[in-house]
Formats: sequence, structure tokens, C-alpha cells
Amino acid sequence: MPAIPERDLYLGFSPAELAESPYARFFRPQMAPLSEPVKEALLTGPVAHERMWPVERAGDLLADGDWPVETGYSIGPDGSARISVLTPMPGVEPAMWDWWFAWHGSHAQRYKLWHPQAHVHVVWSDGRSDLTHYVGRTSNVVEYVGAGRLGLTIRFVAPSTLGLDEGRLAAAGATAICARGGLAGTPMETGWLIHHVRPVPGGAEMRSRFWLGGANLRPRGMPGPLGAALGGVASRLAPLNPAQAADLLVHCAQEMSHLAAILPDLHAAFAAGPDRQKGQVL
Repeated sequence: MPAIPERDLYLGFSPAELAESPYARFFRPQMAPLSEPVKEALLTGPVAHERMWPVERAGDLLADGDWPVETGYSIGPDGSARISVLTPMPGVEPAMWDWWFAWHGSHAQRYKLWHPQAHVHVVWSDGRSDLTHYVGRTSNVVEYVGAGRLGLTIRFVAPSTLGLDEGRLAAAGATAICARGGLAGTPMETGWLIHHVRPVPGGAEMRSRFWLGGANLRPRGMPGPLGAALGGVASRLAPLNPAQAADLLVHCAQEMSHLAAILPDLHAAFAAGPDRQKGQVL
């Protein structure tokens, strides 16, 4: 994709957008305070790495109950980070999140609704807009995580790629948004993410997981031993630190709780029918 002009990289809606955009009525620049579990995780700091399960155990998200740490973060000896965030979502249905991930990436204004204080721009790498799926596509985003503005690639994959049984997900009325994250403008993919959304009485809850750096870091298109070796070198040269993990925990907690508060109304206003709720390639 061509480089995004700097003039298009700004937070919030312009005065003209606020006056004319069909999304302006959903743009809420003020965000709720952090939840108590998130505050506690930040006060606690990094937990023992062994308490944060590795990506190889991602399939265990579908088991009953919770993981040892549902909101928290750790730093591994190899410079990797693991981050977990639990977000309650009253009134939200899991299928709404499948619709959202297919819908929001076609327009920066939609993306800005999600985190009005950090999201800057988004575009699909295939150059296509308003398709009804996201799996198999890559979203290029510009956002602040902490004080740093980052260009990131989010390559969406099927849940089965990370060992999640898609039949069990469907039977439970749940969904899992899964992706490989990377740094735009570099040859590196830096980690994995999952947003597991399961129904609970009164709505849903999202269990977000990030596995970054360390053995999760590889050059694009190099999954074998050479890729592992090159990723290991890159991870040792730029290991992740607790502040970076904490920044991502805060960012995720803010964006997910903020959007959850408006997602039912957004879905009602803009979803175009049952096909819009399918996250898979049609």
C-alpha cells in the first residue's frame, strides 16, 4: 500500500467530520476510567512468566473457567511479553465483534470510534473496502500505544491456526478474533493476538491475549529454523520491557471497554444483514 500522507494522520474528527460524518454521533472523546482489575494489574507489575500461558496453549481458552491471570502481564527471559486483559461487555453479543472487525478497517473514522484518544488511521492492505470478512486479510493501522505512535500490520488468521476448535466456538456461541501482528515498514512479524469473546449472562466478556517478542518474533514468510534464528537475534537486540507491556494492557483495556459501550448501537445502525456477522472468508 502507498504511504499514508502525514496530513491524514491525526487524532479525532475534524470540525467538518463532526458536522457531516455518519459516524460522528458515535464519536465520544471522553473515556471511562480504568477498571479496578486493570488498576490492580498495573500496581502489581509483571507477574511470574509461568503464570501467563504461552501461545501453544491458546486452544485452552475454550475450556470452562478462567486462566491463572486474566488481566496482567509478564516479561520472559528471552525478552518476550505476554499480556492478558478481561473486559466485561454487558449487552454485547459475540457476533457483533466479528462484524466490527470486518467493518471498521475500511474507514479511519470508524477506527477512531474504537479508541478516540489513540487511534489515528486504518486501511486494508488489499485496497478493498466494505467486504464482509476479515480472516485472510491484513489491516494496516496507525495508533498510539502509550506515548509512541506506531505503524502496525494485523494479519487476521482463522482460529484453527492457533489451535482453537472452531466447532466448539460455534457451539458455545463464542467467537475468537486471531491475528499475527507486525511492524509496518519492516520485514518482521512480532507476535500473536487473540480476542476470545464468549457469552455470559447479560452479555459477553472478551478475553484478550497477546504474545509478543521472543520466540514469537519472526521475519515474514519464514516460519522455519532460519526464521526462528533471525527472530531470536532481533529479540535479543530489542527485548520488550515492562513499560511496553503495561502500555499495551492499558490500550487494550481502554479500547475494548470504550467500544463495547457503543457497539450494540453501532451494529444496529450499520450492520447490513446476517452476512455482515461472518468473520470468515465468504
